Amino acid sequence: MGARARRPQSLRVKNPSDLREAAEHANGATMNAGVEMRRKGASQDSSAVTANLMARESFSLDDRIPKTPIPNNVGFFELPRNDQRNFLLLVLLYFLQGIPMGLATGSVPFLLKNHMSYGEIGIFSLASYPYSLKLLWSPFVDAVWSSRIGRRKTWIVPIQFLSGFGMLWLGGHVEQMLETTSKPGGITVWGFMLWWFFLVLMCATQDIAVDGWALTLLTPGNVSYASTAQTVGLTAGHFMSYTVFLALNASDFANKWVRRVPSDEGLLSLGGYLTFWGWSYIAVTIGLAVLKREEKSRNEDGVWDVYRIMWGILKLKNVQTIIIVHLIAKIGFQANDGVTNLKLLEKGFGKDNMALTVLIDFPFEIGLGYYAGMWSQKYTPMRLWCWGFMGRLAAAVIAQITVAIFPSGGVTPWYLLVVIGEHLFSTFTNTIMFVAVSAFHAKVSDPVIGGTYMTLLATVCNLGGTFPRYFVLRMVDAFTTATCHPGEIGKLDLKGPAVTHAFSCAVQADKERCENGGGICETIHDGYYIVNIICVLFGIATFVLYIQPKVLHLQSLPMRAWRLADAK
Repeated sequence: MGARARRPQSLRVKNPSDLREAAEHANGATMNAGVEMRRKGASQDSSAVTANLMARESFSLDDRIPKTPIPNNVGFFELPRNDQRNFLLLVLLYFLQGIPMGLATGSVPFLLKNHMSYGEIGIFSLASYPYSLKLLWSPFVDAVWSSRIGRRKTWIVPIQFLSGFGMLWLGGHVEQMLETTSKPGGITVWGFMLWWFFLVLMCATQDIAVDGWALTLLTPGNVSYASTAQTVGLTAGHFMSYTVFLALNASDFANKWVRRVPSDEGLLSLGGYLTFWGWSYIAVTIGLAVLKREEKSRNEDGVWDVYRIMWGILKLKNVQTIIIVHLIAKIGFQANDGVTNLKLLEKGFGKDNMALTVLIDFPFEIGLGYYAGMWSQKYTPMRLWCWGFMGRLAAAVIAQITVAIFPSGGVTPWYLLVVIGEHLFSTFTNTIMFVAVSAFHAKVSDPVIGGTYMTLLATVCNLGGTFPRYFVLRMVDAFTTATCHPGEIGKLDLKGPAVTHAFSCAVQADKERCENGGGICETIHDGYYIVNIICVLFGIATFVLYIQPKVLHLQSLPMRAWRLADAK
């Protein structure tokens, strides 16, 4: 094994000219993911780096970015054939990454609503943490590799094999796990979460390696296509596992558009979907290992140099302030982001209607990302971010009203349009914030260590959207008050012991026990409304008293205040 680290100033670099492209589909812009699926980087220009480039035997990714080559303004079909093949390979690798991510952060929480309480879904949300914390081990992915296999394939090949076999095993057991989760003798929600935690951990580690390989596979003038490959691949993978799978898994969708004889089952089960993509992972990985060769590389600086740079960045007072902002800024939207869609499904909105809503929302998300990028140039980034913040708080209030007016007779055309409109507005404000803060990160990052700087800020920003989710979902159960009333004596078609006395049915397990026993679960206080109001009020208070003054002050600071060499 060779010990090797990507040069600190180029760790996980993305070209800043591609910032808008990468922002078109944010790991946080999806309605329920809460996970940003891209890292941004700043271009670099250093005489020391340039001298080092010229002395190297092999020209690699980290050599190309610092030289900031003039991009070729050509279309895909005008690229060299080798670049076209490598671009398609990158799209495929990012697409595979998006498959389990789309399930873990999108579809599975919807499926769990029929089996788990909000608090238990909050435990499952911990599975997304590896994607927000991958900065912690990314230097090791760059530092440890086999010269026989290749710097990137050393990680990509075994990780994709592990992911494939993991999905095969999970595909054969997931249906039973869903049915027995939190029931006596069945798997606990923690055990179920750990399987998905493993898959997300594999995706996060594969992402580190693919990000590094992405810019070495393309010639310097065409390196901007790396972020395009990432955007296309991740978007398609997430779209397949979220929107498409959710529609095919919904019995209502199949009964309405495909079947002549109605059925309670969808066209595609979660187990079957996982099994198909497990074998696909293995097939692609075998082809990658056999058919794709990686150019040779040699050792550079040690991995601990990267950690020393990270520690130096963390000691900057202004960086500490923006970290605090990132960690508290998204709390005001957490009930909307994490609970609103689940609450709609609970009320009977239907997975088919939810899939349709996401399908319509998707192209708007792409277009809004483009315009948000232009606005971030016209206005100062953090002022635009503040506008998006206020809009996102308003979107949370609108979402609560949308849930509250759910028609008693079921979904109607006008109500479906209301939900779609609410989602579009929420996506708009989310995209505004994401693009603006990405532009601010690119602006303040030290160009000599831009990759490390940008990745650190993006990691903290991601974490601010993931860690509150668990607590918010637990609070929904805690603030919910519901009572199960016994049904009529002699009620037929019982699925469990008959309910003979009143008891609390605030959590999903007790609600199912009530309904299976012929009882009626009456909700007295819905915790969603209470928690959403608490989150919005917290967001307003922190925005007025701390967040807005701090971010506008940080934006006004000179660039030397963000530099390791000049900052005190």
